[in-house]
Amino acid sequence: MGRAVGFVLKGYPRLSETFIAQEILALERRGLDIRIISLRHPTDAKRHAVHDEIRAPVSYLPEYLYQEPWRVLRAWTRVRRWPGYRAAWRAWLKDLRRDFTPNRGRRFGQALVLAHELPAEVGALHAHFLHTPASVARYAGLMHGLPWSFSAHAKDIWTTPEWEKREKLNEARWGVTCTASGAAHLKSLAPRADLELVYHGLDLGRFPPIQRALSPRDGRDPQDPVRLLSVGRMVEKKGADVLIEALALLPKQLEWRLEHVGGGPLSAPMKKLAQSRGIADRIRWLGPLTQAEVLERYRAADLFVLASRIAADGDRDGLPNVLMEAQSQCLAVLATDVSAIPELIEDGTTGRLVAPEDPRALAAALAQLIGDPALRARLGRAGQDRVRSRFSMEAGIASLGARFGIAADSASAAAGGG
Repeated sequence: MGRAVGFVLKGYPRLSETFIAQEILALERRGLDIRIISLRHPTDAKRHAVHDEIRAPVSYLPEYLYQEPWRVLRAWTRVRRWPGYRAAWRAWLKDLRRDFTPNRGRRFGQALVLAHELPAEVGALHAHFLHTPASVARYAGLMHGLPWSFSAHAKDIWTTPEWEKREKLNEARWGVTCTASGAAHLKSLAPRADLELVYHGLDLGRFPPIQRALSPRDGRDPQDPVRLLSVGRMVEKKGADVLIEALALLPKQLEWRLEHVGGGPLSAPMKKLAQSRGIADRIRWLGPLTQAEVLERYRAADLFVLASRIAADGDRDGLPNVLMEAQSQCLAVLATDVSAIPELIEDGTTGRLVAPEDPRALAAALAQLIGDPALRARLGRAGQDRVRSRFSMEAGIASLGARFGIAADSASAAAGGG
């Protein structure tokens, strides 16, 4: 096995990025020596259990350069004498001319500190997300003469300028992305880039299957309403406002309650919208929860709903892990036909899909599923079967392990280790 790999992350730990944490832990258990380098300090009040299982040491770069000027200056005085500094400087200057923003300057300063403070045992860098983390890894890699690779996900694919994506794709040693739609887009920009589709999948050990009894709830009993669940950060692309508008369109006599998990900048506006539509008393806002707490909510729910959309700036979901998590618990799922979601959900077979930005279509599907427990049960079972047969994380981890030089026999020997 080779030297250690520095994983460059935008923030760590993060409640919304369990897919990254599960990947790091799985690669560790297969023998990869990892160092986590985070561009930002954590902001979540809670953390998942998986974060406590990861052994990799974590270091934090200056979040804003003015906060640690001497650290940045010390790095620059050393690194500017290195053979690779001029190449990094030229690459950054070329980027700055096309993107003259403070963020671009911060990326170079963080790369200086990363290159200067990188442990000697690190022999490669790997960035999660193709935007800011990949820029820092790229500049630092040039300074240090180290190869770098990346994992592209969702926002980074759809909001990064095409010139920047094209250059990074062609310069990186290799890259992976987690949806077929994302892979097709990136390959169209750089056909010769070494890019592979690797689904995150689900750590099924953390989401053991359950056998659901047929729910009697059909929306007619005010004492036993149908339990709806939605999980997602309160940001534009999650479509919480579309869901609220759809719920407000449901027949008044239909009995339902919604639990929403997740925080974010739109929390207050969404609560006000629910109030204005007269349904606030039917919604319980739970805020951010740990993975174990969310698992409890999946198991208590009758129907999962997510109204993903393409945001004004082009941001969109990839393949939201919460959909796989819900389906792993035999929970019927209603979602929108956006991005990679149809790669998981086949409408009418393993769940329901409706067009995005269409509250009336969403309301019609909600009304159908609320009133038909047998349909929910059928979709839930089919969704669970598909996740367990096609979306386990093991295949993706095996592909990544091969990329990082983990021998197949080492992987199989360590796969069950803790």
